[in-house]
Amino acid sequence: MNKFHIRLKESRLEKGLRQSELAEFLNVDQRTISNWENDIREPNIDMIIKIAQYFEISTDYLLGNSD
Repeated sequence: MNKFHIRLKESRLEKGLRQSELAEFLNVDQRTISNWENDIREPNIDMIIKIAQYFEISTDYLLGNSD
């Protein structure tokens, strides 16, 4: 089971960010963040890497492949 949507939201909340703030940094619409967090859509691999780098976590952790 993909945990991306859970890990993304947890990471965002730990940094105290609103969806709109993360969206601005990633240069996407706030609805895109919402869709990712609600498991409606998933980002492409380049965006996953960018998100992991921003939160200083591994892509494996972000995708739920490690703890």
